Amino acid sequence: MIRYFTAGESHGPALSAIVEGMPAGIAISLEEINNQLARRQQGYGRGGRMKIESDKAEVLSGMRFGKTIGSPITLVIKNRDWENWTTIMAQFEKPVEKIATITIPRPGHADLAGCIKYGFDDIRPVIERSSARETAARVAAGTLAKIFLKALGIEIGSYISSIGGVTEPSPDAQLDLLLSEGAEALARQADLSPVRMLTNATEAEAVAAIDKAKQKGDTLGGIIELFITGVPVGFGSYVQHDRRLDAALASAILSIQAIKGVEIGAAFENARKPGSEVHDELYLSTRDGVIRKTNRAGGLEGSMTSGQTIHLRAAMKPISSLVTPLQSFDMETLQPLPSRFERSDTCAVPAAGVVAEAVVAPVIANALLEKLGGDHLDEIRQRLDLYRENIRNSFCP
Repeated sequence: MIRYFTAGESHGPALSAIVEGMPAGIAISLEEINNQLARRQQGYGRGGRMKIESDKAEVLSGMRFGKTIGSPITLVIKNRDWENWTTIMAQFEKPVEKIATITIPRPGHADLAGCIKYGFDDIRPVIERSSARETAARVAAGTLAKIFLKALGIEIGSYISSIGGVTEPSPDAQLDLLLSEGAEALARQADLSPVRMLTNATEAEAVAAIDKAKQKGDTLGGIIELFITGVPVGFGSYVQHDRRLDAALASAILSIQAIKGVEIGAAFENARKPGSEVHDELYLSTRDGVIRKTNRAGGLEGSMTSGQTIHLRAAMKPISSLVTPLQSFDMETLQPLPSRFERSDTCAVPAAGVVAEAVVAPVIANALLEKLGGDHLDEIRQRLDLYRENIRNSFCP
């Protein structure tokens, strides 16, 4: 089983991750990890922090001669901004000079609940760990699983279908063409846009909407479309609640900062239709075995993969740190006051799509390992090839 833990504060010396359970024999390059980190830093509407950081990962363990060796992999990403925060974020001796405390919580953020939960009289520790800066470590960790899956013909990609009130028209033909080449083809196409959208007209509207929000001191959220291709039928299980793949995927996506909703396939649209217009009919093909002409279920049935492309949709709320303040209060004086501003983005939806790709990768990898087992890539590949062949042979008339 692949699992990972991250550590580090937004303005501390570094972020780190330990990834356990990666099979041996997987070729990993720092270039690919750093490429995914660079993708996370892109996107129109990002704030000043991205001008400071240039995220690069270091690997401290778990690799030899460019391949995984089956032991835990340690990843470190240094924070360049640390040099400006060594006094405020001093880890041991308290500075002689007075450090200003933050006592006005921002609505929509972890500030208030975090201070109450952990007994702080200063919001700064809550800000530091709840910050989406932590997702850099998750992208690095998730990239290892993405590389593992790619070696087995499974790809993950995303694009953005909505920013604020700007929504992409359904790009069915273009989307089908891109996904026929694998989900990474979709991601590459989306990455050509500063807002990771697929149509030029909608991109221009989204950029204008972000500019307008920035001028008003406001923020924008949006919707992420996430796709996973190449997954055979039968990963996941219905036999126990904690083995249900749809639940694990939803949990991973909801763990991303500011993500407030997840949809599988056309779930909410399907809820308003009769079953005869929702379920994907089954056909037999002499070449491909079982096929379906629709994918309204989003590639998951009974909490297991159906063999079709997995389609997930995630809703990201607007970032809660606003230049134009909302009403709040001072936790020290209990006096009503406008909320404070913490350096942030106007819109981080394009970056969140990259994070979503990363966090679902270990979930799919674990579903694969649960089904097939194996400790080395070659062993797992042989088992997967045999599994795919047996499925095809079972249903080809």
